Amino acid sequence: MTSNVAVIAGVGSGLSASLARLLAREGFQIVLAARNIDKLSALQAETGAQAVATDVSDPASVEHLFEVSDKAGPLSLVVFNASGRARGPIAELDPEAVRQALLVGAYGGFLVGQQAARRLVARGTGSILFTGATASVKGFAGSAGFAMPKFGLRGLAQSMARELAPKNVHVAHFIIDGAIASTVSGQESDPQDRRLSPDAIAEAYLAIHRQHRSAWTWEMELRPWVETF
Repeated sequence: MTSNVAVIAGVGSGLSASLARLLAREGFQIVLAARNIDKLSALQAETGAQAVATDVSDPASVEHLFEVSDKAGPLSLVVFNASGRARGPIAELDPEAVRQALLVGAYGGFLVGQQAARRLVARGTGSILFTGATASVKGFAGSAGFAMPKFGLRGLAQSMARELAPKNVHVAHFIIDGAIASTVSGQESDPQDRRLSPDAIAEAYLAIHRQHRSAWTWEMELRPWVETF
């Protein structure tokens, strides 16, 4: 029997890697998308995933990603983790850096969401999950170049959720309100759990994907117990 396919766009060593490991254990065929797929070789070997070099801000590149996923099997879950960021005082921000942040963080979400929606609506089931941040709901000083794409991504997710829910496609947005622990730095070993565990976040994503449609969540906030809100 062909396994359901999960596409993860914007893959790094944190949350996306935890998601890939969890979904592989749960029997999904995994397709990983990143600009540089050379860094994903170890994760591919561990999960049996395919990796596709993808620029989420380029329509043709995103279309190619989903053409590859079509060959892997029926699409069930799409997670958009790509993010664009330009930091600094508003008077000093580089306009091109801000444009790129918007293209990756918001327009990229649209392109991935559009390709996912076409397939999941045709199938009549599935989930599209978008990863946001504190900046999705709070525009901090010096963070306009991050808040803009994150606010845009949240608006996209909300609009898609309202449009696609009647078609039995679950769209949800996650506000990651805090720093995610990194296996690179060893932060995950902090006994105080002051940073979000990427494995714990991954479990929450899978739970949302598996929600019964009589009780769907469109947005979930996740934060460590020490984070103020």
